[in-house]
Amino acid sequence: MLDIILGKMIDTVDQSKTEIFEIGERTRKDYEDLAEELSQIREKITKVIYEGDDLERRCRFARKRLAEVSHHFKSFSEEQVRQAYEAAHDLQMNLSINRQEEKQLRDRRDDLERRLRSMLETIDRAENLVTQISVVLTYLTSDLKQMGAALEDAKKKHEFGIQIIEAQEEERKRLSREIHDGPAQMMANVLMRSDLIERVFKDKGADQAMIEIRSLKKMVRSALSEVRRIIYDLRPMALDDLGLIPTLRKYLSTIEEYNKGTTIVFTQIGEERRLNGRYEVALFRLIQESVQNALKHAQASEIQVKFESRRDRIVAVIRDNGKGFDTSLQKEGSFGLIGMRERAELLDGQISIDSKKGSGTVVMIQIPLI
Repeated sequence: MLDIILGKMIDTVDQSKTEIFEIGERTRKDYEDLAEELSQIREKITKVIYEGDDLERRCRFARKRLAEVSHHFKSFSEEQVRQAYEAAHDLQMNLSINRQEEKQLRDRRDDLERRLRSMLETIDRAENLVTQISVVLTYLTSDLKQMGAALEDAKKKHEFGIQIIEAQEEERKRLSREIHDGPAQMMANVLMRSDLIERVFKDKGADQAMIEIRSLKKMVRSALSEVRRIIYDLRPMALDDLGLIPTLRKYLSTIEEYNKGTTIVFTQIGEERRLNGRYEVALFRLIQESVQNALKHAQASEIQVKFESRRDRIVAVIRDNGKGFDTSLQKEGSFGLIGMRERAELLDGQISIDSKKGSGTVVMIQIPLI
């Protein structure tokens, strides 16, 4: 619904932009027509002023002639007097008409100049509006257009948070069950066997008791191994003591031993150096998750792990020959990939996953070193 609303908004704004642009273009055309008319009016004013100056000069001459005829009335014939009066009258009328025409032309010129200034303002406003609407359209089609995806991503992150809480509870249950069924049971057996050793020592002597003690040692060693495995799953102690590369080598070697029929090849490029603790933990968990996905979901028979240490970043590539998957589909209830991306983003890193059904999977992890 949000995408539909945004689509309608974009269409409406785009239509408004087109209409404003058309208004601006029509105003520009009217401006050009009025500007042409103003140019013609100015030429006419110049011509009328020139004609008016000539008429005024001739009027002065005619009035002078009329004054001369009036002063020497008896020296001129009636026809000459009449012609002098008519000439002066006609010139005065023409001059009056000329002045009226000049006034009308000047008024028209002033009106055209005011209209042209108003049109220029309208054109400027239209251009500014078109520019602003273009910015709004860019905002709508780029930033707000991604709002639906952002909300969907927020929803997934919310679900991921819930999944994390549930996963933590499941992990606690699993650890509780493993400790109860493993080390706790073994410790209980150790107590029982210790009581048995006491009785054997009393009843059958030291030699038989030593046999039982050796059996007890095996049991204790097995319990210790189980405890170490649980601790390793929680957080490998070697990660703090030896660093990331030795821990990865040991982990991948152990995983290869547990998963018969799967070959895991580890390649380390660049200087082997210690990193900040949060980087080492994050990289170990990301590689661990990728390898576990290749084993459990992709059913891969060969996994290649390449770890490259550069000056400014760490690049890890995990490639498998498993069955692959469609990266565009989100498996219901699966948040493993989201968790991996979240972990990478916490370190300003990136993770890309390239996979196709039947063609294996390549996971590339890039973490910048700040």
